[in-house]
Amino acid sequence: MHIHILGICGTFMGGVANLAKAAGHHVTGCDTQVYPPMSTQLEQLGIALHEGFDPAQLDQLQPDLFVIGNVVSRGNPLMEAILARGLPYASGPQWLADTLLRDYDVYAVAGTHGKTTTTSMLAWIFEHAGLAPGFLIGGVAMDFATSARLPGMPNAGARQAGQRAPFVIEADEYDTAFFDKRSKFVHYRPQVAILNNLEFDHADIFADLTAIETQFHHLVRTVPGNGALVVPRGNAALARVLARGCWTPLHWLDARQGWWAAAGADDSELLLLHDGAVVGHTRWQQLGAHNRANAAAAVVAAAYAGVQPAQALAALAEFRGVRRRMELIGCTREIDVYDDFAHHPTAIATTLQGLRARAPHGRILAVVEPRSNTMKLGVWADALATSLAAAERTFCYTAGLGWDPAKALSALGSAASCHDTLPGLIEAICAEAQSGDRIVIMSNGGFGGLHQQLLAALAAADSKTPAAIAAVGVKFKET
Repeated sequence: MHIHILGICGTFMGGVANLAKAAGHHVTGCDTQVYPPMSTQLEQLGIALHEGFDPAQLDQLQPDLFVIGNVVSRGNPLMEAILARGLPYASGPQWLADTLLRDYDVYAVAGTHGKTTTTSMLAWIFEHAGLAPGFLIGGVAMDFATSARLPGMPNAGARQAGQRAPFVIEADEYDTAFFDKRSKFVHYRPQVAILNNLEFDHADIFADLTAIETQFHHLVRTVPGNGALVVPRGNAALARVLARGCWTPLHWLDARQGWWAAAGADDSELLLLHDGAVVGHTRWQQLGAHNRANAAAAVVAAAYAGVQPAQALAALAEFRGVRRRMELIGCTREIDVYDDFAHHPTAIATTLQGLRARAPHGRILAVVEPRSNTMKLGVWADALATSLAAAERTFCYTAGLGWDPAKALSALGSAASCHDTLPGLIEAICAEAQSGDRIVIMSNGGFGGLHQQLLAALAAADSKTPAAIAAVGVKFKET
């Protein structure tokens, strides 16, 4: 079948394209601003890309089916032509569910925070155990060469008799398509679902937390009675979701009654507990309580496929993490610079607290771009200052915001500053940074190329003089 994907350069739709190609379909796609790295990855797969949404693609390509990403809306010229001609189309999640996922045991990872990391952990545990899982991850796991693949051939004896291949998917609550406003994860029909946590987010499509809870309850309704739900005890929103009805065995994440992961003698030691008793431990590279919670969920979910906790811990000892999740991208003048995807106050706080726990000495400089739709709307403005409490200095990029970040950060006093241009932001950071500092750049976007520009400016800075910084000659791109 020839499939033409509209909005192919998004992380999810690019993954769908990868899987469709691997399944033997002829795949083409289109998007605006087709550029690396996604364009390069797709072209390496032999997937032809078309710039824009010109209706001429209909006659030029004549595909059998159009698969529609949620970036496409009414008024899109190609979509309007598809509708006018009555041509067949489906959303990405629906096509994935109907064509591929039905053949596998699906392990879905949902929640406001930690989806990408937990999905990567679980896929790696299965890989380490020889199960050769399929997966679709909304990020780049360092242990895999791709963000999506079909299941492979398992090692001898790795799967139990009659066991289907596992497929691990990052289960996003964002809406499916312009014609299907249910959350993407409703389509996946998982055998096992991890519900990491639940807070208000995506203010551009959800009116309130109750609306998101309804979508999570729809997900719970799709998990069979012979499957499993892995849920942290004590999350009020998830408790309300389950109170609406639950027909699946619950595996609780709880320090006293259930599975839990804690720090050992230091933050690099991971202890696995069951009903309050230590049942295993390992050394690993990940930071913070949030990653320990992710690990506990992955270990419990993996047990459903027969992977013993000791095997799972052995895998986590080798787990290298996910790009843009506290990824060390450079060190200059004994200043470490990290890239992190945190864009919600809870994620910002846990990221900084994790770094502080692993390395209690030295200053943390937080660089924040409130870029998500929810942050741009100012929904979490009142919580921003508190989330940054673990940092000695905060630098906030304010371009394009419709609310007052200086007022929101006023509780931090002189420890926080706001900047509406990237050159000004970089100059301020360089004037403050000193040997031993750790700079954490937090944004869910490219931040205008700030990361490499800042590293170059830090390397060039001599005695913190603006002239030396300006001499780098970096061309700045505003976001």
